[in-house]
Amino acid sequence: MLSTSMLLFLCFIGIVLLGGVKPSHGLVRNYTFELTNSAHSRLCTNKTMLTINGQFPGPTIYARRGDLVNVVVINSADHNITIHWHGVKMPRYPWSDGPEFVTQCPISPGTRFNQRIVLSDEEGTLWWHAHSDWSRNSVYGALIILPPRGESYPFRKPYHEVPILLGDWFNRDVQEIMEEFLASGGDPEVSDSFLINGQPGDLHPCSKQDIFRLKVESGKTYLLRIVNAVMNNIMFFKIANHNVTVVGTDAAYTKPLTSDYIAISPGQTIDLLLVANQPPSHYYMASRAYATGTNFDSTNTTAILEYAGNYTPPASPAFPSFPPFDSTAASHNFTTQLRSLASQKYPVDVPKNVTDTLFFTLSMNLRPCANDSCAGPNSERLLASVNNVTLQLPRTDFLQAYYGNINGVYTTDFPDNPPFPFNYTGDWNLTSPLLRPQNGTSVNVLDFNATVELVFQGTSFVGGIGHPMHLHGYSFYVVGSGFGNFNWTRDPLNYNLVDPPLMETIAVPRNGWTAIRFKANNPGVWFMHCHFERHVSWGMGMVFIVKDGPGLDEKMLPPPPDMPLC
Repeated sequence: MLSTSMLLFLCFIGIVLLGGVKPSHGLVRNYTFELTNSAHSRLCTNKTMLTINGQFPGPTIYARRGDLVNVVVINSADHNITIHWHGVKMPRYPWSDGPEFVTQCPISPGTRFNQRIVLSDEEGTLWWHAHSDWSRNSVYGALIILPPRGESYPFRKPYHEVPILLGDWFNRDVQEIMEEFLASGGDPEVSDSFLINGQPGDLHPCSKQDIFRLKVESGKTYLLRIVNAVMNNIMFFKIANHNVTVVGTDAAYTKPLTSDYIAISPGQTIDLLLVANQPPSHYYMASRAYATGTNFDSTNTTAILEYAGNYTPPASPAFPSFPPFDSTAASHNFTTQLRSLASQKYPVDVPKNVTDTLFFTLSMNLRPCANDSCAGPNSERLLASVNNVTLQLPRTDFLQAYYGNINGVYTTDFPDNPPFPFNYTGDWNLTSPLLRPQNGTSVNVLDFNATVELVFQGTSFVGGIGHPMHLHGYSFYVVGSGFGNFNWTRDPLNYNLVDPPLMETIAVPRNGWTAIRFKANNPGVWFMHCHFERHVSWGMGMVFIVKDGPGLDEKMLPPPPDMPLC
């Protein structure tokens, strides 16, 4: 066993090699990710796709709160790649955050990038995924952050812990699917199956032998770490005949919430406790989409909860009953029950004196095509926007332009409010000029330590849909939500400023609103976008620049020497 002095020496050497980035109080942990084109088979279909280390899903990273994780990403494939460490705040170090053309140029084939994953107060389940084109469909994995050594969970230690990653499978190459729907102007084709830990389940052809099985012992408690890596759907997840108790979301602990189902957004993680307290048998764990549109994958993905013991398994496991596919109430009601733990050890720090109030509309949009040649409604092109601005990513990334004072890459006029107020959730004619967004490469600038309230307002344009919004570089408190148009006089009176959940991905309800608060104390360039892949491909995203503070430890750190080149 290494001595304490030797461990400290190795940590010092690691810090020197990592360019001055220091763990807050933990160790340096090293991983190697090699991107390759590897062959995989599902649903009787064989295809070659991008994976990390040949694994689908990719490898799980384990660390402890405050560690520094160094991941050497080697691109041995034929496609550009970036990797995002979803939910990691990266204090003062946006260089490894990962979104393509926002904080870095892509890692091109034949090159590598040493990414420094700076953990701070995160504790629980996060995940990592590709952040270039649609590569995250197959390039993703769990990031599990344990308490510091010698500390325990704020709940009874489980007998076993199991990552559960929800994903989806397309029989065709996702890059082709992305290119085709962007060219056509219409909706992309839906996936052919959802997945649990990479497997569709035995309700699908050629899948019975590979179904994921979770073996449990009667009376034991299991910690399930759920990740929604699905491309375009909020998901319901349920275990037949069992309740679960939610104890965390987005690497922050919550007050225990017992439920017979969960609703989880793309990008979100939920930690839940399962007690094996039913008669020994086989039970289905299953997941299916919550969707309010007509174009969605209606299949169920399954795994089997299998009790240990001497009994005759049923011919068919018990199957859970789900809320209806389009039950906005079921999705919203679950999410609004989440509460921060708000204990002495895990206190809340909700900003009370707001200095910056932002109001962002989230809209689906249309734009006319030449000769009415597009595949969207009215033969127009589908787009998406925030405050009527459809994001156009530059070819030089925002972060490089900001740090290097490069002119002409972006402007600093992203609006704090919509260009003009209107009835956001009313009925709209598809030819309304309000549906026409403006292309833009603009950012919203925040002063260091600004206290921000941001209200997301969904609109009913093109039918309206919910939006799972994700903010890089920060967690935020979800202080309120509701349906219809946000009312500045009435709705803030009902905010929860006592124990709101601390999250970094939140589902804004269909034709409704959600209010969040955070303190802008992490200088850098940070992406905010919808986590439906088709929506961010259509332009539903924007960029915050948070200025440096006055102190030496309040300024953005310099870039590493091996940043990918544009």
